[in-house]
Amino acid sequence: MQPLSREMKATLAAKSMPIESPILVRIFKEEAELEVWKQTSSGRYALLKTYPICRWSGALGPKIKQGDRQAPEGFYAITPGQMNPNSSYYLAFNLGFPNAYDKANGRTGQFLMVHGDCSSAGCYAMTDEQISEIYSLGREAFLGGQKSFQVQAYPFRMTAVNMARHRDSPHMAFWRMIKEGNDHFEVTRQEPKVDVCERRYVFDATPVSGDFDPAGRCPAYQVPAEIASAVKAKEDRDEHLFAQAVSQGIRPVAARNDGDGGMHPSFYAKLDTSDTFVANGRTVAKLPPSEPGGKATLVYMPKYEPVASPAVSVASADHSANFFGSLYDSKGESNAAPQAAPADAGSGGSDGMGKVKGWLGFGQKQQGAPAAQAEPAAVATRAAPTPRPAPAPVRSSGPALASTSSRPANGAIRPAPARPQQVQTQAPAKPQVATAQPNSDAPAADAGSTAFTGSTLISGAQPVRSSSSFANRWGF
Repeated sequence: MQPLSREMKATLAAKSMPIESPILVRIFKEEAELEVWKQTSSGRYALLKTYPICRWSGALGPKIKQGDRQAPEGFYAITPGQMNPNSSYYLAFNLGFPNAYDKANGRTGQFLMVHGDCSSAGCYAMTDEQISEIYSLGREAFLGGQKSFQVQAYPFRMTAVNMARHRDSPHMAFWRMIKEGNDHFEVTRQEPKVDVCERRYVFDATPVSGDFDPAGRCPAYQVPAEIASAVKAKEDRDEHLFAQAVSQGIRPVAARNDGDGGMHPSFYAKLDTSDTFVANGRTVAKLPPSEPGGKATLVYMPKYEPVASPAVSVASADHSANFFGSLYDSKGESNAAPQAAPADAGSGGSDGMGKVKGWLGFGQKQQGAPAAQAEPAAVATRAAPTPRPAPAPVRSSGPALASTSSRPANGAIRPAPARPQQVQTQAPAKPQVATAQPNSDAPAADAGSTAFTGSTLISGAQPVRSSSSFANRWGF
């Protein structure tokens, strides 16, 4: 029941966000960031705050089975019953894994959380201070009447450039599918309605007849015309940027199969390596307390030093005017003075184009991804301070979630077309859409929110209820 801070209340007021308005959470593994979005007085969502993630575990890719230590990817609904004020990790909320999609695809696991304590075994771990604020924002939204808030968990920011970087991943078919949900949110700034049929996600769809069955055939359904057209326009822009990135020589990221997870660079930079020790064959270091007099946190050191994701320093899929023109971060903000890239991020020295080449993978060295670990167990032996290993290439591993033969030509990122039985017989391969015209009375975009070139922000859909509930913390 800790109240929101004065600073947070002032931020909410400045952004025209009522304290009790609904929230939405987006998670990006590779960047190790968690975003809280909140509904403004206009009724649309805008970004409230971005939190660096202290630890996530596994590799890029969805969770498949219990014990794989993978942090989930996909769409999850958080109800009040999934909030845990008595967590062993300060505060927590259960993601509700497995959801309807996970169950339909035979995936197993339980008790996957977002919690405090900077320790992860299949979870997204924040600091205690961070989870306290996130928990309080969720509590206020529930008290304001929100039945559940949506968590969208992604492997990385779903830009065309990132899709090009990861185009060789066996998870690409799954990522193309969840990118469609990302696109629905970005063009509407509303929580997309999520359903599952034929073991796949569908977004903002209303069945014409019948119901959605996660494992059964999709009924004929409709997507509002204004949403379908806006999503199609964004897909076309992303296809162009994807092809442009590949033609310019952006290289696929290399594989990394250790499942070490990720840690935001800001936390890695704070690790005290002056007195490390070894537990369970892994090096343990201290994360200093965030406040004077606080207690240091013991964490497993990442095997690889995390570096800033190139996604924050390249042309966003949301801005398609010029691939090498004005640089934007993935939230659509100007990036005229980007953070300095690591010295080995790419060739070209200190000149601007050299940095761009490094960010896009044109240099001779590639960047590694953030890495994270589970909570340290009992101390086994003492060891001298361990030097931080050099960055290593990263690539997700795991079984393919859909046949690679279904991928569009040339590694395109557009989701595979719908099967004929999923829509009415007279409809094309894409889901049938309503014939209603776009709503010309939709309010203008919120100040500070990302607007897409050539598209209009429009109203979206309703939240979905969770398919699981909280019972216990420990489970993978």
